[in-house]
Amino acid sequence: MPELPEVEVVRRGLDEHAVGRRIGAVEVLHPRSIRRHVPGPADFVGRLADRTPTAVRRRGKYMWLVLDSGEMLLTHLGMSGQMLVQPRGKPDEKHLRVRLPLSDGQELRFVDQRTFGHLLVDEPGERVDVPVSVDHIALDPLDPEFVPEAFVRALRAKRTEVKRALLDQSLISGVGNIYADEALWRSRLHWARSTRGLTNAQALELLGHVTEVMTEALEVGGTTFDGLYVDVNGESGYFERGLNAYGRRDRPCGRCGTAIVREAFMNRSSFSCPSCQRAPRSGA
Repeated sequence: MPELPEVEVVRRGLDEHAVGRRIGAVEVLHPRSIRRHVPGPADFVGRLADRTPTAVRRRGKYMWLVLDSGEMLLTHLGMSGQMLVQPRGKPDEKHLRVRLPLSDGQELRFVDQRTFGHLLVDEPGERVDVPVSVDHIALDPLDPEFVPEAFVRALRAKRTEVKRALLDQSLISGVGNIYADEALWRSRLHWARSTRGLTNAQALELLGHVTEVMTEALEVGGTTFDGLYVDVNGESGYFERGLNAYGRRDRPCGRCGTAIVREAFMNRSSFSCPSCQRAPRSGA
């Protein structure tokens, strides 16, 4: 699933290509892609017709186009969603789900092979620049209003595994499996380490590595593993080349040479170095 760096790359592309361009006659080609828009396809299309995006914003893995009506077109890419900018008339992609023509002759295309992503026209929440459905999502570490000390207090107050806490979008948003594993490797922490056992210094160091690894990924366009994540121009990211843990099972740790291991975690995988990231004793 695209994480913060990948979504931010797409957001920047939409900011460049969609802001100030009027939306034409929208086509919903697969109703599942707007399943969260409860009033249905006709209402979805009607709310977007002749509207003009004035900004593109993001929180964690969610992004949205702010419309001149005051409403917002919320986008979540899910597992395989792509928001592409294509010239009108170019052949449709195989998994094209929603088409949004723009007044400059281009169109936004929501392409989603697995249809886990979705689009939704939403109202402003308590903050006029954040949709209602995103109000509950915590700030992400790249947000200028994010307060590291508050995060550390909340992290250490939890009774859970440290990786599970990093993936808790009510605690910190935008962090997924890839960047959690990478930040934990840099911090020399095992994913099953208890949050309550972390010192303030360890928690701050971990947060620093979370921010650091996502910033580095953002600079090279994010991480592409299966070819499904691309930017608005269809280009893949290159951070896979800089990964130290995630997806590197049986390859030598870049720090000590020990083979990276894969362990089952929340119906997915965790990758770590058994030497640098010692597993906690039972109950620790």
